[in-house]
Amino acid sequence: MVALFFCKHNNVSIFDFSYSVNHFRMKNVGIDAIDYYIPNIFVDMQDLSLARDIPFEKLSKGLGMKKMSIPDSNEDTASLAANSLLKLITTNKINPTEIGRIYLGTETGLDSSKPISSYVIEIVEELLSDNFGNRCFKNCDIVDLTFACIGGVDALENCIDWVKGGEQRKAIVIATDIAKYQLGSTGEYTQGAGALSLLITENPKIVSISNTWGVASKGIGDFFKPRRIFNKKDVFKEAALLMGSSPSDEEVLKILANNASKFWNSSNKQIEVYKEEPVYEGQFSNESYQERIYEALDHFKNQKEINFLTDWNFLIFHLPYAYHGRKMILEKWIQWIEENGEIDHLYNEVGPEESNKKEWLKSVSKSNMFNEFVKEKLIPGELASAEIGNIYTGSIFMSLISLLSSVLEKGKDIKNAKIGFLSYGSGSKAKIFEGTLESQWEEKIKGLDLFNNLNDRIKIDIKSYEKLHNNESVSPLD
Repeated sequence: MVALFFCKHNNVSIFDFSYSVNHFRMKNVGIDAIDYYIPNIFVDMQDLSLARDIPFEKLSKGLGMKKMSIPDSNEDTASLAANSLLKLITTNKINPTEIGRIYLGTETGLDSSKPISSYVIEIVEELLSDNFGNRCFKNCDIVDLTFACIGGVDALENCIDWVKGGEQRKAIVIATDIAKYQLGSTGEYTQGAGALSLLITENPKIVSISNTWGVASKGIGDFFKPRRIFNKKDVFKEAALLMGSSPSDEEVLKILANNASKFWNSSNKQIEVYKEEPVYEGQFSNESYQERIYEALDHFKNQKEINFLTDWNFLIFHLPYAYHGRKMILEKWIQWIEENGEIDHLYNEVGPEESNKKEWLKSVSKSNMFNEFVKEKLIPGELASAEIGNIYTGSIFMSLISLLSSVLEKGKDIKNAKIGFLSYGSGSKAKIFEGTLESQWEEKIKGLDLFNNLNDRIKIDIKSYEKLHNNESVSPLD
């Protein structure tokens, strides 16, 4: 005799729960629409290379960099994000009252408490009030997510799960950043700025995202934006020395204790300074990027049977500079061709692996075999990065627009193509996910007119750029 038990908890049966989980997994969710805002001024890399005495070939041929997007004096990450969101809503005729959440990824915060997303909806609500009334985002959940350059992908995954958890839900993901490094530093030429907004829905028109996510995390110190802390007494003494005075410690403490200044008379003995220019270790960050990406790829493959070399038609990356992805994936590509029985073709071209691995990998990177892989699957996603620079959280999404805009220009039919997304954030974490192009992607992308818009920007000289960088009082250049 077989007993059949049917259990309920809070009037929800196990059958109902199982159905809802399976329904959650089966939903086709992804990017239904996308738009962007890039500042209208840029620095030419040839000008910067001359000013910094760097061979232009190092930047153009070595890193794939041509131009660097720069925010104007009246722009910040909130205004960049608001522009991209407004364009997304107006171009796609979105009813903002139907948007249930706006999750924003950034590492260029404006406040340690108030999120950029709250500034953004305040701006955009006012601009949309004539058509949709006051506070059209009144019932919209908003938040900022910060994990270096991967915060936008974190927002994407979160919003996808939320859309799957209900019926006919709509969410928007925003990625907005200004990559800023010290003048003359090794990071200066990887700067950039911009924002992107993505509409996330069921049955998306551009790309659907699979349920498999490869993740790898490790707490490291490759990149920081710390608060710099200075002793107030020492700062005052240094300022006095610059003025030709040399007060004693006792004199300084007396002055600090007996003045009407809100700054100097504060009881706080320290001065905290926050700067957008990061503290970083470039080589360590590159190594960490590669390690996390490889770990996340392995995690992805542990969950889903896949042949990365043949199953993915395109690969797009988080790109600190245009050629970064191809440099990071090289050793994994060698593993892939070995798994596919093609390693002998590589050996025939460049010879077997040598004891000097670094030199051998350099030869592999220049091989016809690897360059065919790059040309076919990577270059379309690199083109915009060469014209913009690093957008931190927005970089991988701009790579998607670059890929689709490039393919559209060439008239290729890539419907149902599989795209591998390889994202990274310092600190550190990588996420790997897969998208499938949908049948209506072309009509959604053609109106973006990416490359023509990038060509129409205004070039500024190095002196003007440096004034903007140093936050000098400058009237908007555009």
